[in-house]
Amino acid sequence: MCRMSTSNPAMATNTLPASVSPFAQMPAATKIKAGAGVIALGAVAVSAWLWSQQPDWKVLYNNLPDREGGAVIAQLVQMNVPYKYTEGGGAIMVPANMVNDARLRLAAQGLPASDTTGYELLEKQRFGTTQFQERLNFQRGLEGELARSIQSLAAVKQARVHLAMPVQSGFLREQQKPSASVMLTLYPGRTLERGQVQGILALVASSVPDMSPKQVSVVDQYGKLLSDLDGDGSEMNTAQINYRNRIESTLTRRIDDLLAPIVGDGNIRAQVAADIDFTQSEATAETYAPNQNPGAAAMRSQQTMASRDGSGASDAAGGVPGALSNQPPATVSAPINGAAQATRAAGSASSADGGTGVSTRQESVTNYEVDRTVKVTRNQTGTIRRLSVAVLVNQKQTKGDDGKEVSTPLTPLEMQSIEALVKQAVGFSAERGDSVQVVNAAFTKRPEVVDPEVPLWKDPETVSLAKDLGKQFGFVLLALIILMMFIRPALQAMKKPAPAAGNNLDAKVDEQLELPSPEGSTKGGVQRLEVNPEQGMGMTIAQHNALQLARTDPTAVATVVRNWVNGTNPDNPA
Repeated sequence: MCRMSTSNPAMATNTLPASVSPFAQMPAATKIKAGAGVIALGAVAVSAWLWSQQPDWKVLYNNLPDREGGAVIAQLVQMNVPYKYTEGGGAIMVPANMVNDARLRLAAQGLPASDTTGYELLEKQRFGTTQFQERLNFQRGLEGELARSIQSLAAVKQARVHLAMPVQSGFLREQQKPSASVMLTLYPGRTLERGQVQGILALVASSVPDMSPKQVSVVDQYGKLLSDLDGDGSEMNTAQINYRNRIESTLTRRIDDLLAPIVGDGNIRAQVAADIDFTQSEATAETYAPNQNPGAAAMRSQQTMASRDGSGASDAAGGVPGALSNQPPATVSAPINGAAQATRAAGSASSADGGTGVSTRQESVTNYEVDRTVKVTRNQTGTIRRLSVAVLVNQKQTKGDDGKEVSTPLTPLEMQSIEALVKQAVGFSAERGDSVQVVNAAFTKRPEVVDPEVPLWKDPETVSLAKDLGKQFGFVLLALIILMMFIRPALQAMKKPAPAAGNNLDAKVDEQLELPSPEGSTKGGVQRLEVNPEQGMGMTIAQHNALQLARTDPTAVATVVRNWVNGTNPDNPA
C-alpha cells in the first residue's frame, strides 16, 4: 500500500473542514423553529415590559362641560401629559403620579374656566363706562359670587342666581323691594334638606339690602319649588311627616321596652298610629268690668270750664260819648271758698246789682279708664288628636310530654295586665278617643335564611386576585411554552457531539479511501490520499458540500476518489 501526499491546489478544494458549527449541522426545520421561538420570546418580553410600564390612572376632572373639557384636553396635549376618557366619557384621567402637577399647571392657565363670573367683572371696567353699565356689572358680579357660594354645597352640582333689584328713587314714597331666584342642579341621587334650603334663602337674602327670605325662590332642575317650606296647608310637608314618625317610633319603643322583660325578646310586635293636629288657630277675647266708684277708678282726663253772662244796666252804654264813658270793666276774682261761696257771691252780686241779671256758670268733665280684659289664645301645633295602638303578643312556648314545644295562650288576667301597661306607656286618653288592642297569638317560626356560600371561583375578591395574578404569570407561562417548544429542541440539537475533524473524520476517510495500488507498484495494497490539515481552514461552499456528502454517502466519495487515482472520467468510464 502506498501513501500518497499531495499539495495540489486542485486537490485542496476537496479537503474536509477541521471543525463545523453546530447550528450549521441542524436541519432546516429545526432552524426555522428556533428562529420563530426566539422572535416569539422577544415579543413576549417586550409585551411584558410594556404592560408593566402602564401607569395607574386617576381622575383629573369629572363632569366637565364639552367646551371646558376641550380646553383642558388641548392644554394637556401641549404639556405632553397622557390622558384618557372613562367608559362613560364623563371623566378625564391622567397617570396617578401626574395628577397634582397637571392640576396646578392647568390652574395657572385658568382651566377649567367656569361659566360663573364674580366680582372680577368689576376689574375689567373700561374708561367711559356709564352708570347703568356699572350697576349691571355689579349685579352680575353679585349673582356670580352667590352662585359660587351655593355651589360649595356637597349636593349642588351647579347653581344660577337671578337678582331683581329695582332702581331706588327719592321721589317715590313706596319703594319696591328686591327679589331673587335660584336655579339648582343637584347631583344624581342627592337632595337638599329643609335646613339647607333655609340656609340658601338666608344667604341670598342677607347679601342684598332690604331683601327678606320670603322674596327668594329656589327651584331644582326638575322644576320643583324647594323654597315652599310651609306648603299650602293642603298636605303634610316633610317636617310634619318626620314629626309624626318620630312620635310613633317613640311610643312603639316604649311598648317594646316595657313588655320585653315579661314576654321575652322577639315575642311582641307593636304598631302605633298617631293622628296629629297641625292646624294653627288664634282666638282673641275682650271683656269689660262693671262700673266702679269714681274714687277707685283710674282718671283718664279732666276738663273744667267757667263762664259769666250778664245783661244789667251797668253794662249798658250810657253817658256822654268820649273818654269818660269808655271805662274798663270791673275786676272779677274767682271765689276762694269753693263753688258754694262763688254761688253766694254771685247771688249777692246779682242782688247787689239790684237785679241787673248777671249769671256765672262753671262745668267740670272727668273721664275714667274702663276696666277691659283682652285675651289672645293660640293653639299649639303638633298636638296628638288620637292614638291607635295594636299589640301582638306571642303565646307561651312549653314542652309537652313528647318533648315537643307546645303553644299555650295567655290567661285573661295576663292579657288585662299587658293592656293596662300598654295604656300607661302610650298615655292613653279616653277623651281623645284613643284605642288599644292587644291580641295573643302563636307566632309562626320563620325559616332560618342561610346565605348561600359563594363558590371560591365566583367570589369577587378571588376573581380580582386571579385576574391580577393571571396577568403577571401569563407572560411567564407563555415564555416557558415558547422555550420548551422552540428553543429547547434547538439547544439540544446544538449540544450533540460532532465527530472530530482530525481523528474520526480522517480515520473514516482513510478507511473509505484505501484503494488497490495501480499496476507497477512495488508494494501490493492500496493507495492512500493524505489531506493536508492546514489546507482545510479556508473551506469553500463546495468543500463543505463535499464534506457533507462524505458523511452521508461515503461509498460515492470513495468511487470518485478511485476514479481520480485511476485517471478515469466518472462521466465516461470507458
